[in-house]
Amino acid sequence: MTRHGKNCTAGAVYTYHEKKKDTAASGYGTQSIRLGKDAIKDFDCCCLSLQPCKDPMVTPDGYLYEKQAILEYILHQKTEIAKKMKAYEKQKQAQKSSSQLESRSEERERVERFKSRENSIVSKPINPFSSGPGKECKKIQTQRSSEEPSTVGSASTSSQNLPSFWIPSLTPEAKPTLLKKPSKAVLCPMSGRPIKMNELISVRFTPLDSSLDRVALLNRQDRYVCAVTRDVLGNSVPCAVLRPSGTVVTQECVEKLIRKDMTDPETGDQLTDRDIIPLQRGGTGFAASGVDLRAKEARPVMQV
Repeated sequence: MTRHGKNCTAGAVYTYHEKKKDTAASGYGTQSIRLGKDAIKDFDCCCLSLQPCKDPMVTPDGYLYEKQAILEYILHQKTEIAKKMKAYEKQKQAQKSSSQLESRSEERERVERFKSRENSIVSKPINPFSSGPGKECKKIQTQRSSEEPSTVGSASTSSQNLPSFWIPSLTPEAKPTLLKKPSKAVLCPMSGRPIKMNELISVRFTPLDSSLDRVALLNRQDRYVCAVTRDVLGNSVPCAVLRPSGTVVTQECVEKLIRKDMTDPETGDQLTDRDIIPLQRGGTGFAASGVDLRAKEARPVMQV
């Protein structure tokens, strides 16, 4: 076999490795990478803080959050929505006042046009004791001379306050951007669906060893078990949360035991399909984990 150098440039084929390396260095083209186990959160970690939950709560869609983190998020979003609504109401009021001014100016112009037409029809006798045409001309000239400095000053101020010509949104021809009416619903950061405080459900994990404190429990790889079958929970085990009690059980336990009589094993309450919430979990790094582990970054593409 022939020997190849480390920087072989005599190849007749543009290999996949070379293409991938050049694409990453060029900054063009959509890049995709498969996530490993280190880039995936555990099933008992908060979707916001990515830390193990101390007081976990789950949404109706099955996303787990720390109670303090999700409540702070909801309050922050409500504050932002209130600010946007205030800006929208201010814009609405400004549009209303501008429309009223335009209608008033149109009415005034209509009245002035009507007056000018009617005055030309009726002839008035000339009063000999009124000011002559020379005095009227002088008055008009004085009025114009008094108005000229104000117009010059206004022109200078307008020239000083001109927007930027280099930014398209600040050019003199650019119209102000209209704000849309914001939605009052707070959206879940993971699912994008509306979320409310009263819809959050407290979750109770069953520890593997009840004698261990929280710090010692977090240091273990296997921390929690199913409340019914005592099977160890993890990212590779599909889990579900029962709404009445908040206990976490495996999906296998739900299908084989709980769905037979639809009774909560902790409280004895009757269950419905809505009360069984599948818990969203991360992947395991393996292809057969059932979770999409591929991340994509869209970048500009060069076309020939």
